[in-house]
Amino acid sequence: MIGKNQVCSHQQQTTTLVGEAMESGRRLIKQIRGMFKDERFLELLVSIEGIVSKVLSIAMVIVILVTVYDLIAFLITDLLITEPSGRFSTTLTVVFGLFLNVLIALELLENITAYLKKHVIQVELVIVTSLIAVSRKIIILDLEKTAGIDLIALATAILALSVSYWIIRRVNRRSDHGSNP
Repeated sequence: MIGKNQVCSHQQQTTTLVGEAMESGRRLIKQIRGMFKDERFLELLVSIEGIVSKVLSIAMVIVILVTVYDLIAFLITDLLITEPSGRFSTTLTVVFGLFLNVLIALELLENITAYLKKHVIQVELVIVTSLIAVSRKIIILDLEKTAGIDLIALATAILALSVSYWIIRRVNRRSDHGSNP
């Protein structure tokens, strides 16, 4: 038979276990809330940004190496092995496009590297990269197959990017040299 003392002891143990479980639950909730406090959450975001930036850097290096390989392969096969025979202007346009692809990839890598160093997106680098990309499009453009509206759009893009670049350069110069224009 179970005595009255044993029942009370069992109830006390159950009450103690329930109390400990509730206290553990409160601590867990407090830890979860602590993880989402501004400072800790921002630290987590910064570390994730760093990892993503490093992965992008590695991927961009691979892209650059493949692009340089394509350029070299094209130069060897189309310019050295086969005779251009009057199609050099077409080949030259492709070569320029391939060279500019490498430059764009290098600029993108520089953007990622600058972000890793300073944790700030440098707008000037982004605009320069955009200007190179639009310039590449114009250099490889086939004027016979391009509509007038496309040319107007490209001209507008170049104008907007150029003005943006000029403004950013001017602002950066002012901030570097104080308030002198």
